[in-house]
Amino acid sequence: MRLTLGDFARAAKSRLDPAVWDFFEGGAGEERTLAANTEAFDRLWLRPSVLRGAGRPETAATVLGCSWDAPVAVAPLAYQTLAHPLGELATVRGTADAARVPVVISTFAGREIEELAAAGGGPLWLQVYCLRDHSMTRRLIGRAADAGFEALVLTVDAPRLGRRLRDLRNGFRLPAGIVPANLQGHDFTVPALHAMTEFAPDLDWSVVDWLRSVSTLPVLLKGILTGGDAVRAAEAGADGVIVSNHGGRQLDGVPASLDVLPEIVAAVAGRLPVLLDGGVRRGRDVLAALALGADAVLVGRPVLHGLAVDAQRGVTDVLDILLAELTDAMALAGLRTLADIGPRLVRPAVVRPVGEGG
Repeated sequence: MRLTLGDFARAAKSRLDPAVWDFFEGGAGEERTLAANTEAFDRLWLRPSVLRGAGRPETAATVLGCSWDAPVAVAPLAYQTLAHPLGELATVRGTADAARVPVVISTFAGREIEELAAAGGGPLWLQVYCLRDHSMTRRLIGRAADAGFEALVLTVDAPRLGRRLRDLRNGFRLPAGIVPANLQGHDFTVPALHAMTEFAPDLDWSVVDWLRSVSTLPVLLKGILTGGDAVRAAEAGADGVIVSNHGGRQLDGVPASLDVLPEIVAAVAGRLPVLLDGGVRRGRDVLAALALGADAVLVGRPVLHGLAVDAQRGVTDVLDILLAELTDAMALAGLRTLADIGPRLVRPAVVRPVGEGG
């Protein structure tokens, strides 16, 4: 019986080829940032209030003017067909079976955009890498808009991919038949080498204007880690920011997403929505992020774990667990709606010096 997202992670590891597991799970460098993302949530305590009549909490959220069943979305995850042949198709269907929340589809998805839009799921957003060939990026965005996608998520922290030592040690290459279904004409076999040759290396803030010129969809910038960049994003016309260190997969040694969230929330001062990804593994983690000012969170690797374990049903089970934990945590913390969540809900955990007894 799998009762936590950790249970799904352990089951997925036993099912996946070790090199594929490392591709999904690994981070850059010594993986300090990868570890920090989950540890940051462990450094916070929740402070419940009692007798609040919160036994049936409401998790509904509104982000970018759209109603979601919960303040949770599925993060962009490349090459999901490595986890299961149905890949993103199972993820979209499985997410819809759990709740009406967005799924962010990677530029490097293994299933075609039109197929995913026709799957009858919930809201779809497109994650965008700007390639040297701007016409290829433009065509991808146009196809997503025509298919009914609702937003663009521009990844801004990847002029190239980070140095991921697990992949280097494994000599990781995409197996035969695993390709990005929405891109053509390139050799994608080694993701890091492809990124080095095909990602636009000279992106600056004008890219937001360029996206505006090719699409009317809302634009969120993913990979913001400082208040200054969050302000620049607002000034450049972004519709939202996602506080993210790319799951610890880009520059090792940067802070956990949760640790920089308060700075970014203060900097944007309500001018645009702030979302967070990185390290969310429990319903109470969602509460902690919202208490520190996030409007919603994105969940990544646990969705891959569910996909690897039981395809569409596994994705549904992972999200059902997370949302059930969120509902339980809200009720037990005395929170009737998301509007009741604020900074008073959390406090830093007290860490005793080594050797101190009591």
